[in-house]
Amino acid sequence: MIDRWIQGPLAGDLRRPLVHILFGARQTGKSTLLARLVPAPALHYNLADPEERGRLLADPGAFRRECEALPVGGGPHVVVVDEAQAVPAVFDAVQVLHDSDRLRWRFVLCGSSARKLRLTGANLLPGRSLLHRLLPLVLAERPAPAAAHAGSFVLPLPSPPAHSTFPAAALEERLAYGDLPGVVLTDEAHRASILTAYATVYLEEEIRREALVRDWGAFVNFLRLAARESGNVVNYTAIAREVGLSVPTVKSHYQLLEDMFAGVRVPAWSGSPRKALLSTPRFVLFDLGVCHAASGARPGPEVVLADPGRRFEQWVVLELWRRLQYLGAGRLAFYRTRGGKEIDIILERPAGDVVPVEVKWTARPRPGDARHVDAFVREHAAATEGFVVCRCPRPMRLTARVTAIPWSAL
Repeated sequence: MIDRWIQGPLAGDLRRPLVHILFGARQTGKSTLLARLVPAPALHYNLADPEERGRLLADPGAFRRECEALPVGGGPHVVVVDEAQAVPAVFDAVQVLHDSDRLRWRFVLCGSSARKLRLTGANLLPGRSLLHRLLPLVLAERPAPAAAHAGSFVLPLPSPPAHSTFPAAALEERLAYGDLPGVVLTDEAHRASILTAYATVYLEEEIRREALVRDWGAFVNFLRLAARESGNVVNYTAIAREVGLSVPTVKSHYQLLEDMFAGVRVPAWSGSPRKALLSTPRFVLFDLGVCHAASGARPGPEVVLADPGRRFEQWVVLELWRRLQYLGAGRLAFYRTRGGKEIDIILERPAGDVVPVEVKWTARPRPGDARHVDAFVREHAAATEGFVVCRCPRPMRLTARVTAIPWSAL
């Protein structure tokens, strides 16, 4: 079993007398992680199983009665529910049980979609629960090759003691196949097939099974276009025209991808006094390998070589976004004015300072690559330094305010 970054913090949190909700996309390793942290739960429900799901949907009170049948004393009895969103009534039952005796049970609810919970107004147990996220791998879990620069300049992620990590990987491998744990541990020859199956079975069939969209053919076309446009500023009107849907429907489809933890919305930065900032967000699919497969391309080095700079920028956005989720504070945005000034990432760190970050595919950065970042730092008091993330072998000062760093030193 390879350690995950969240493993230590989550193990500590699970000792607290609260309800624990673990969200994350399919195949990020939720069940595997919980099997290690809770090897012998008193009760385990897998609501991805149609028979188990149908049983609780037909008799919602069965869950509560089975929990109440556990012995009084000797607790807490840990109850794990996989894909809990499939039966939203479980959340109400958990509240009743938890409020009646918070020391008798310890509930751990897993979910790969918040769609049903949001639409049904499901009870997410405010004041009684801790929300956790499990995401594709970050650099702390899957290190760079030994020759790459160690350390973190932009957003350090405290590293709990780990006994093992996933195999080290070069940048090109990450851009080609993404960072899902199961894909990383598979032979390279089979990764493309696994990712293609994931895009079909999860991003398409799972949505169809839950009857979340009416026009299935139009949604498949939307998904492919959204994957091809991943990382770009969203043009709702153009996408709606391309796939033959209304603009509100296209917006709801993007919301669906967010609800299923399959996409990240990156807003335009609003902390600037300038009036000409754009307000339309960028949207990035949550994993590059899945993004390639969902777009209709075969994941692999060839798809990266077609547009390496854009893929590299998406990877940096996702790496920083995942770290912010684990840290539980901070914000990610992009900066673009109608006058043409553009910066790939504006990072509001948990400490409150603002850091502009430009992403360049080059291995030989020059001061000209830092001009917009340097100007941003000069114009904004909350920013004291900026970075150009690239493929240089070691950190390099470009201007008095901007440093070029290797991708491994994020």
